Amino acid sequence: MPRDHRPTHSVRVLLAEDRTTTRGALALLLGMEAGLTVVAQAARGDEVVDAALLSRPDVALLDVELPGIGGVEAAAALREEVPDCRVLILARSGRSDPVRRALEAGAAGVLVKDGPVEDLTEAIRRVLTGETVVDPALSAPGPHAESR
Repeated sequence: MPRDHRPTHSVRVLLAEDRTTTRGALALLLGMEAGLTVVAQAARGDEVVDAALLSRPDVALLDVELPGIGGVEAAAALREEVPDCRVLILARSGRSDPVRRALEAGAAGVLVKDGPVEDLTEAIRRVLTGETVVDPALSAPGPHAESR
């Protein structure tokens, strides 16, 4: 009989993305990773706290541009209502402006949303150890950034 090498406690993930196709694909990819389980999904920022209260995720992955309230605002609400849930904001590459706002709102990190799923799963595990994760593609100034 084969042994199951999965950890006894799977990391519970909430996924908030307004595009159904993207959300479904990401949920499928994350669900294939050993030790990760997508326990809730939301299409709007104003659905995130209720979904988290029902599912009690360890980590919430929030698109920065959600309808209703944005991902940064949802992160702040999660910090108040579900303080044990770590938050990762997913943003488009080439934009550094969400990083500061997300971290100030209590997010544990900000990643590019079109990055490799391996980077995302690594970031999930890192934020659970207390680390802050910022994708280097978001911390570098873009072509329209002001120089200091």
